[in-house]
Amino acid sequence: MSATISSAPPQPLAPMPFVHVLAAWFAAVLVLGANGAFMAPPHTPPLALLIGFVAPIATGVVVFRFSTRFREWVLGIEPRLLVALNAWRFGGFAFVALSLYGVLPGFFAWPAGLGDMAIAATAPWMLARLSDSRAFASSRAFARWNRLGLLDLFVAISLGAIGGFLASDAPVTTAPMATLPLVLIPVFFVPVYILIHFALLAQAKRAAQEAPTTAANS
Repeated sequence: MSATISSAPPQPLAPMPFVHVLAAWFAAVLVLGANGAFMAPPHTPPLALLIGFVAPIATGVVVFRFSTRFREWVLGIEPRLLVALNAWRFGGFAFVALSLYGVLPGFFAWPAGLGDMAIAATAPWMLARLSDSRAFASSRAFARWNRLGLLDLFVAISLGAIGGFLASDAPVTTAPMATLPLVLIPVFFVPVYILIHFALLAQAKRAAQEAPTTAANS
């Protein structure tokens, strides 16, 4: 990883087609959310919400797998930028606040909020380690942090989906997560952060593969 990052030319923030897709995705969520497309009747699985969550992740994985150009762009992104973006997940405290005000149920809000805040709180440490040594990108600690970040996101989505289905008659439900502005979280921001962790793990895998070659040539 260190040789790849240090020797490769600077990568653009994002190719224009990717920017356009991201903007279109965000706009589509806004339009669909405004029309209640992600809401589900009581005792009904939130299929539209799950499709909105799964579809962008599946698309990103498929494009990464079959598009060499996109894959090389992803692997060339500065990992410190992707790690730094996780600091925004400290906004997970909003889940806790909404739970305290009776907007969201505690069984969903507290794990989701505290998990996001934990990843955000440790992001500066990851960033510092990467700044000290690019070889940290191939370490087990870095891979473990990304897996924990993914676990937090998948647990939050699972609790929201299962809880919204099984506890739809409760006084406080996860139904607000299917309406604007909160619906942007499960069908836009969460998939974005999942793809970010996937990208970092792919970079870590390449760094680990290149480490012996780099050592042999040094």
